Amino acid sequence: MRWWGWGEDHDASPLSARAQELVGAMLGVEPSAPPAERGGPESVALPAPALDAPARTALDKAVGAEHVLDDHAARLRCAAGRSYPDLVRLRSGALDHAPDAVVRPADEAQVAAVLAACAQSGVAVVPFGGGTSVVGGVDAVRGAHHAAIALDLTRMDRVLDLDPKSLTARVEPGLMGPELERRLGNAGLTLGHYPQSFEYSTVGGWVATRSAGQASTGVGRIDELVQAVRCQTPAGVLDTRDVPASAAGPSLRELVVGSEGVLGVITAATLHVRDAPRARRYEAWSVGTFAQGAEAMRRLEQAGAHPDVCRLSDEAETQLTAAMGSSGGRAERLGRAYLRLRGQEEGCLLIAGFEGSDDDVIRRRGRFAEMLRAAGGVFLGERWGQAWRHGRFAAPYLRDELMDRGVMVDTLETACSWSALGATHDAVGAAIGQALADRGTPGLVMCHVSHLYSSGASLYFTFIAPQERGAELDQWRAAKTAAGDAIEAAGATITHHHAVGRDHAPWMPTEVGPLGLEALRALKTRLDPQAIMNPGKLLPDA
Repeated sequence: MRWWGWGEDHDASPLSARAQELVGAMLGVEPSAPPAERGGPESVALPAPALDAPARTALDKAVGAEHVLDDHAARLRCAAGRSYPDLVRLRSGALDHAPDAVVRPADEAQVAAVLAACAQSGVAVVPFGGGTSVVGGVDAVRGAHHAAIALDLTRMDRVLDLDPKSLTARVEPGLMGPELERRLGNAGLTLGHYPQSFEYSTVGGWVATRSAGQASTGVGRIDELVQAVRCQTPAGVLDTRDVPASAAGPSLRELVVGSEGVLGVITAATLHVRDAPRARRYEAWSVGTFAQGAEAMRRLEQAGAHPDVCRLSDEAETQLTAAMGSSGGRAERLGRAYLRLRGQEEGCLLIAGFEGSDDDVIRRRGRFAEMLRAAGGVFLGERWGQAWRHGRFAAPYLRDELMDRGVMVDTLETACSWSALGATHDAVGAAIGQALADRGTPGLVMCHVSHLYSSGASLYFTFIAPQERGAELDQWRAAKTAAGDAIEAAGATITHHHAVGRDHAPWMPTEVGPLGLEALRALKTRLDPQAIMNPGKLLPDA
């Protein structure tokens, strides 16, 4: 992972001249030139390490001295996630927090030894996988302790058991998405969980944050794919039974899934897998308006005719997508003329994806197409759908390019009932837009529906604006707060799949209620008596 941004240099694509012009025209500014050169990671100042000698000795004993790292490169790598404010801080050349050491256990026994050493020494523990959090979930916050370590779990990357008959796989938390799919693929299987961070995120991170993959409408979110989970807490092991279902009281599995490392360290998860798809079809459609498209999605979902991937862009996002992909060629002009004749020149883009056996894809796609046409949908072919599929992990690279040119780009998401979807979409978009305008940096706010449920759907917002030079974090915080307050007022969830971390913690009292918050704190006190686990995340300060 690039220390100042996302991914690797060889996967990044420069922003085209047309795209630069387009962004400038939409924002009413001329994007600045990218930096002529960028300093190396050594140019970022980190707080001095504070791990005392007894704690260091105990950690060396727990995992071996060669796996306790306190050099600048290791500490920087685990110092931040990849949210917009994280990147602003990294690019500024100074961080106000960083792990005092990076500790790399090889197995659950070593995890237990590390937690015992840290509890004894008064050292905070931040579980760390791929470091892709966009809500401050891996910030090395010390809390009341004298030091904090990043517990790098990437050495724990084994497939512990694969059961093709039961279609389950028991895996360790440090296994990266691409490697998991490679190993499952060797057995003709797949998990099918593809968050946008897929290339750099881990199974443990997915489970700890209740991640939603891009095909979650079809295959389910990660919490639906977890059958059992094992969690090493400072008080001992919490291990749920590996069975398909149980009526034995409240689900302890559900307490661990989404716990964000504040209770303990996920050391294994049993996941539902399936046969690898033999056929894939990704295509694009146009619907007249966002409201009409959302209503069509509701009917499709409730009729069981939904695709595996279903993304409906609103008018603003559709216009930007079309403009960014425009070539100005004859085929494109003919396509626009066709949409004009169908009354959808200003329509909304819908991407649909189907995966499975040949017969299954043909059958499901046929029913979907029949219902969508009846709702006024216009088929656009497979080109846009295939383009989305092949570029679906590339958006963070675009964010890096725009930040280099003085443009703020961030995303946030929520979920609500179908009845509240339109009002929530409008209220949150208006709140973000007003917050940016109030700071003298009017921007563009876009949204798409990304996951469908019988009772509602998720809304995924993207907003871009000229950076407020010298006050980038204040500008971001104003937009984020306005959005969070609007989501809260709408009765929607403060996060659909990005988790809580630090950024969403202020809204947790409303999300779970005062008694719910007390119950979570009581659980943490029992499992983590010294409060060493991931301080400052999920639970707001008491």
